[in-house]
Amino acid sequence: MTGIAFIGAGRVASTLARAFVANGVPVAAIASRNDASARRLAQRVRGADAVSMQDAAAADLVFLTVPDDDIATVCDTLAWRDGQAVVHCSGATEVAVLDAAARRGALIGGFHPLQTFADPDRAVELLAGTTVAIEGPASLAATLRELAERLGMKPLSVPPGARAAYHGGASFAAGFIASMFEEAAAMWASFGIDERATLDALLPLARGALASVESRGIAGAVSGPVSRGDAGVVARHLAAFDAQGPDHGRFYREFARRALKLAIADRRIDAAQVARMRAVLDAEPIPEPGVRPS
Repeated sequence: MTGIAFIGAGRVASTLARAFVANGVPVAAIASRNDASARRLAQRVRGADAVSMQDAAAADLVFLTVPDDDIATVCDTLAWRDGQAVVHCSGATEVAVLDAAARRGALIGGFHPLQTFADPDRAVELLAGTTVAIEGPASLAATLRELAERLGMKPLSVPPGARAAYHGGASFAAGFIASMFEEAAAMWASFGIDERATLDALLPLARGALASVESRGIAGAVSGPVSRGDAGVVARHLAAFDAQGPDHGRFYREFARRALKLAIADRRIDAAQVARMRAVLDAEPIPEPGVRPS
C-alpha cells in the first residue's frame, strides 16, 4: 500500500489524519483493533479506507497511534517490510520500542505533537503553531519535518534516550496545571467558593501569567509576594495552608522555594529579603492544639 496509514483510531489519529487531509496530505487507510472505531474515523477522513491492521502496516508511512503500553505489542505482531517507515506518536516512549519493524528493514521514528487531544475537533484547530517532537534517521526526520510544516507545526528534534525527560518536563506546562488549580480550588473551598467560581476568577489570572512568561521569560515573569520579598505575606499564606493539612503546606513551600530561586536569578530581592524568606519557608509548621505533627 502506498501513502500514509494510521493504526489506532483514537483521539491522536482523529486529529492528525484529518489535519493531514485538510492540508493536502492524503491518508490512505485507518486500522484499529476495534473495527467499528476504524470505520467511524475513516468516514471522517476524506479518501481513507478502514482496513485490517496488517493491510495498514503495508503502507509507506505508518503512524502507530495506539496507547503507549500497546506500541511494542502491536509492532511485534505485524509484518513490516524493507524501505517503509513506522512512526509512533508517544511522547515518553523511546523509538527503540519499534525495533521489530527496524529488524525487517523499516525506518523507525517518533512524531509527538505537544498538544492536548481531549477534544480532537479543537485539537485540529490548535495544531498550527504547536511544537512536534521528531526523532528518526535523517531521511525519515526530513519527511516528518515536512509533514509538520504542512500542518503549520514547529519541529523539535529529540535525541534517543531523552523522551522521558522531554515528556516529563512538558507535563509541568500541561498536565500539572490541573494540580495547581485543584490546590487553589481546595483553598477557596475552605471559605465557601465552588470550583466553577474559582475557575472563573483564576483563569484570567493564569492567562496573564502565561502572557508574561511569553513576553518576559521565566524568571522575568515570576510574581507575587515571593518575588517582592514579602516574607510576612508568605508566612500568612503558610499558616492558612498548614491549617488545611500538612500536604497543603508542603505543596506551597516547594513551589515558593522554586519562585524564590527565580526571584534571586532576576535580582528582584536583596540578600536580607532572601534570608527572611528562607527562614519563613524553612520554619516547621505549627501544629494545631492536640494534633501531632506528621
